[in-house]
Amino acid sequence: MFNRNQDIKKAKGDLPNWAIAEKLGIHENTLYRWLRSEMSDEKKRLVIDAINELKRELEEQKQVQNA
Repeated sequence: MFNRNQDIKKAKGDLPNWAIAEKLGIHENTLYRWLRSEMSDEKKRLVIDAINELKRELEEQKQVQNA
């Protein structure tokens, strides 16, 4: 019953939902609603792309700080 969108939950790791929602240009509550039921492949791709972009940005910030 609660195994919906596990691929997204696994991909997001410890990224906060508000950051993912902000990257998508949606309200945080909208993202929570999307996560309640299994998303379409298209919507999943949008969310996973946003997660990957946030992870890249965080990695770039770490590299700049360590330089």
